[in-house]
Amino acid sequence: MINWQEVKEKVTIMNRIIKKIKAELEPAGIHINGTRPWDIQVKDDRLFERVVRNGSLGLGEAYMDGWWEAEALDRFFTRVLQARLEKKLALKPAVILEYLKSLLTNRQNQDKAYEIGEHHYDAGNDLYKIMLDKRMVYTCGYWQETETLDEAQEAKLDLVCRKIGLQSGQRVLDIGCGWGSFAQYAAEEYGAEVVGITVSKEQVELGRERCKGLPVEIRLQDYREVNEPFDHIVSLGMIEHVGSKNYRTYMQTAHRCLKDDGIFLLHTIGSNRSVRTTDPWIEKYIFPNSQLPSIRQLALASEGLFVMEDWQNFGVHYDKTLMAWYQNFDAGWDELKSTYSERFYRMWTYYLLSCAGSFRARKNQLWQIVFSKQGISGGFVPPRYRSEG
Repeated sequence: MINWQEVKEKVTIMNRIIKKIKAELEPAGIHINGTRPWDIQVKDDRLFERVVRNGSLGLGEAYMDGWWEAEALDRFFTRVLQARLEKKLALKPAVILEYLKSLLTNRQNQDKAYEIGEHHYDAGNDLYKIMLDKRMVYTCGYWQETETLDEAQEAKLDLVCRKIGLQSGQRVLDIGCGWGSFAQYAAEEYGAEVVGITVSKEQVELGRERCKGLPVEIRLQDYREVNEPFDHIVSLGMIEHVGSKNYRTYMQTAHRCLKDDGIFLLHTIGSNRSVRTTDPWIEKYIFPNSQLPSIRQLALASEGLFVMEDWQNFGVHYDKTLMAWYQNFDAGWDELKSTYSERFYRMWTYYLLSCAGSFRARKNQLWQIVFSKQGISGGFVPPRYRSEG
């Protein structure tokens, strides 16, 4: 027999939840089942209770399950983050659990160093070949005076080479080398010798193939294991996997391996606040054991080891990069769907477009930091754009 009183109470509670969520979305100009591209289209009413219970983790998982849509997911997240609605989702069990884990354990210690490689970067080279540019650069492009993803990534690689003053025959350590994009470029265009290290077996295999015949060595190696001299060091999009408990060790490793007159260039996504955790959905599905560094955290980690010569922020360029990656991924889905599920498609779409919205809202930044060990005589001179020099 149906207990109509219980049904009535559940309906009343659900109506209250929906009313509350509608009110919270109002400052962002987002309407439930509205007509604009950034409005949320609800396909399953269980969404509301799931979000209230599990916050951003529930929101992301509900999208993966097809419980809601937004025609322009990137624009939805831009509005959510500009209105700071993520704070409404903050004090949920998943968030609290991740915070406690970060306090009580070192989630990026050496025993766990290879987990991110297995989970994310070993997801399949075919996926990344379709999504990325021709050089397979999996970091923010530099869109200054460029129009295509290929051009933006080459401009970024060239900018890095010019910032470190790379000369033919110099030996460079690339911490977190990916599929060897920087190593290949530096060897081909500047005549450098490069040692690249990564924790991804898939990246090592393809990176060695792409760099065959060049003075490039690609290693499956944790950064803490390196102990040899280099003229310069670059690290492009790797410290996001290091964790604040290990930033000092990371900086000490770079200091140990860098010659006294060398340059260390750190390229990283940055957070506006010093935090120990990442978004629970990103942590679970995309980048386990990840953490975005803040200015304060990087400054403290490098204090007494390096002179900070230059700090450039081009975080707005990551929005364009992520949108280009999504367009490539979406256009190439027919080639991938025999290998990956529809749920994976929704997960990857959510990842790329939510991150694009985050950078557009200036929630996240992209920093290139130039360090020297003893200070550059006369100071660091930022390189001109390629068309000027």
